[in-house]
Amino acid sequence: MKNTILFDKHLEFEGKMVPFAGYNMPVQFEGVNIEHLKVRNSVGIFDVSHMGEFLISGKNASSFLNYVCSNDILMMTDGKAQYNCLINESGGIIDDLIVYKKNKDNYMIVVNAANIDKDWDWLKKQNLKFNNKLENISEKTSLFALQGPKAIKVLQKLTSFNLNELTNYSFVNLDIEGVKNVIVSTTGYTGSGGFELYVNNENALKLYNLILEAGAFLDIKPIGLAARDTLRLEMGYCLYGNDIDETINPIQAGLKWATKINKDFIGKQNILKSLENGVEKKLIGFKLTDRGIPRKDYKIFDSNNNHIGIVTSGTMSPTLKKGIGMGYIKITHSQIGTEIYIEIRNKKIKSEIVKRPFI
Repeated sequence: MKNTILFDKHLEFEGKMVPFAGYNMPVQFEGVNIEHLKVRNSVGIFDVSHMGEFLISGKNASSFLNYVCSNDILMMTDGKAQYNCLINESGGIIDDLIVYKKNKDNYMIVVNAANIDKDWDWLKKQNLKFNNKLENISEKTSLFALQGPKAIKVLQKLTSFNLNELTNYSFVNLDIEGVKNVIVSTTGYTGSGGFELYVNNENALKLYNLILEAGAFLDIKPIGLAARDTLRLEMGYCLYGNDIDETINPIQAGLKWATKINKDFIGKQNILKSLENGVEKKLIGFKLTDRGIPRKDYKIFDSNNNHIGIVTSGTMSPTLKKGIGMGYIKITHSQIGTEIYIEIRNKKIKSEIVKRPFI
């Protein structure tokens, strides 16, 4: 099991460490609800250095990424980031990721920790006919997510660059208090605003301590992966391995907005079939109207007690104080406002299909 550069720091803050995607990671510190609300209302910092980072460079970098990714890379301008899916030949999602465009010949992509090796092998295979330079910098790169509505007040103390100039899904390279070449991006997985910061491992601890010092006036706190999950779920963001995988295509997952069919890409023909013929199931969001906490793999029933689907993600929303979740159900039962039932400990708990995000 690997450790991130901040392993000792997590122990210092009494983080509860668990194995996750090959790393020892902090699942929580003070408690999930406390940490969740800290990010929603103020600011917190996550260590997400287990994520994977690849560099793609070469004169064919743009056309290569446009071929392996679902979204339209050619629409990107320098200094912008874009949400994407890697699609297999059958139209399923190999991974979801963020693409960062430095210029037309240089990109960075950020992939899910559990998929680093799989994604790397896939990209190397597809690159054979594009002949770009691919570099896996995952193990020498640390990533911190400074998230929350007050994150800008913290980070602005450490740089003269006007962070208000960064629009959503943009990035810039900054020197922060002697820490050089920090990629600062207006991305995140919480829906509460903030930044993600990419830094070389040798400078990671220094940068982390600088952020903690700068945020002391707001009582900034380290946040664990459990709160990261409840935060993303309140926003209805997909989690790879739960809500999306290689058997699910972007149309079923509600990711048509990130799938551009006006270009050629791997798996396009099968995705076109889903658009033309429709899908049998789709990802929906639901909110419990009775008490209960939905969890992954719980069964979903209609009002006539017919089994119509399965929960892929579920939790007790710290903001709403209600059980919320997502799951795949038959397309015939997927209308917003439809009454459904989640089976929790052999009891059918009344719920309603609602629009995402939940808050």
